[in-house]
Amino acid sequence: MSDTLTLDVIGRRVEVNGEHATVRFSGLVPPVAGLWLGVEWDNPERGKHDGSHEGTVYFKCRHPTGGSFIRPNKVNFGVNFLTAIKNRYVLEDEPEEDGKEQIVKIGNKPVETIGFDSIKKRQSQLSKLQEISLRNCAVNCAGEKGAIAETCPNIRKIDLSKNLLSSWDEVIHIADQLKHLEVLNLSENKLKFPSGSPSVSGTFSTLKVLVLNRTGITWAEVLSCAPGWPVLEELYLESNNIFITERPTDVLQMVKLLDLSSNQLIDENQLLLIAYLPRLEQLILSDIGISSIHFPDAGIGCKTSMFPSLQYLVVNDNQISQWSFINELDKLQSLHSLSCIRNPLTEGNKEAQTKRQFIIAKIGQLKTLNKCEILPEERRGAEFDYQRAFGNEWRKAGGHQNPDKNRPNEEFLAAHPRYQLLCLKYGAPEDGELKTQQPSVLRNQLLTLKIKYPHQADKKVIEKQLPDSMTIQKVKGLLSRLLKVPVSELLLSYESTKMPGREIELGNDQQSLQFYSVENGDCLLVRW
Repeated sequence: MSDTLTLDVIGRRVEVNGEHATVRFSGLVPPVAGLWLGVEWDNPERGKHDGSHEGTVYFKCRHPTGGSFIRPNKVNFGVNFLTAIKNRYVLEDEPEEDGKEQIVKIGNKPVETIGFDSIKKRQSQLSKLQEISLRNCAVNCAGEKGAIAETCPNIRKIDLSKNLLSSWDEVIHIADQLKHLEVLNLSENKLKFPSGSPSVSGTFSTLKVLVLNRTGITWAEVLSCAPGWPVLEELYLESNNIFITERPTDVLQMVKLLDLSSNQLIDENQLLLIAYLPRLEQLILSDIGISSIHFPDAGIGCKTSMFPSLQYLVVNDNQISQWSFINELDKLQSLHSLSCIRNPLTEGNKEAQTKRQFIIAKIGQLKTLNKCEILPEERRGAEFDYQRAFGNEWRKAGGHQNPDKNRPNEEFLAAHPRYQLLCLKYGAPEDGELKTQQPSVLRNQLLTLKIKYPHQADKKVIEKQLPDSMTIQKVKGLLSRLLKVPVSELLLSYESTKMPGREIELGNDQQSLQFYSVENGDCLLVRW
């Protein structure tokens, strides 16, 4: 850039020594001679002031230390799309006299080729590209009209994150030349979006995945641009300070995945505005500060009509501290997978297993929790333990073993919406099963167990007292010493006194007897 810069640089994105900024001013800054650029840094810690110098305001910044004055020759204004591609995906002639051997660079990986005609082969290689990454390559515009379509028309996936694109219009100029584009990542480009509804031109007619993390887009701008994304299936909007202001109408109807993570302005009422996206299967709400949720159309034990297709929900790193949040999730008719780590409700290793059991018991259709599959025996054990843990509370609230008298009060049913269903599934808890107090942690206790050997009829049935916290691996070690049989050959299962005739495998050596809900009087079955 020369010293003849004019106002057309205002708003341009630039890079200086690896840091990105936006040009807010171009001109003289007395008393120092020469042309200066006033820039607002993406990282405000990089700057020195707020756009003022010696009492004169030259430009304004959102942060008091977000601005700097820089000479034009220190600034990188970037390159066009095609130049960036040629810089990264190029043919380099090896210094061989007959020109037979050359090197193709795909990303940073050199690939040897034989017999290339330099110009034709370069064009051929670029035309075959389908997936490209131009992350942090200082791309600022599309370049010459039609050049992208002529040179690399078959691109389907582009990573354009952390570049120098400054407007959505410039993105359209690039995408309009790529008729097969399916995946576009524009994260960390500070884009200016159109104020009105852009015309639907078919530019993004094949686009299925759009990543707009940290671009500064607003919800109104999302809805304004969305008519141009008719087949979009995945939309990522992380860290944009989004505030959901209105319900999507006739847009985003094909979206299956929506990521709203790290948008701290979103609350439960705003989430209800997106509750009727018909195909939404995955919703990512990590780090939005949410603490509660309520589906007003569904009462206790009923399913909500909201989020009808939602199967996978992520609410990590939030402020969830009440079990009522988990109770509400059971109202989602399609929810199969939940991730809710690093919340006040689930923090602390001390009670992690108990809390996992309670979540499983409270959400009946859940198949995966925090990326761990819920096996049938774990669900059964979790629901048994949950019943016992709150049995006394159920009894005091009006619960009764006689179905005709089993009428717990509304307060209990609100706190434990699935408890009555569990009573129907397993039977009402008996007096001997009720715990004397509701535990925050399942306490260790000695279990008196019968030990049988189905394949060894000559061996007598014995009884042993074992801690319920004892792992299956340690039980096998004990039996190995007792029976003189290698641990690796032992297979364990058990029969519950409550479910005679049904055998439950103890397949995970790292889990405890308590995990499998083994109880006093049950029978261990040992085979080898």
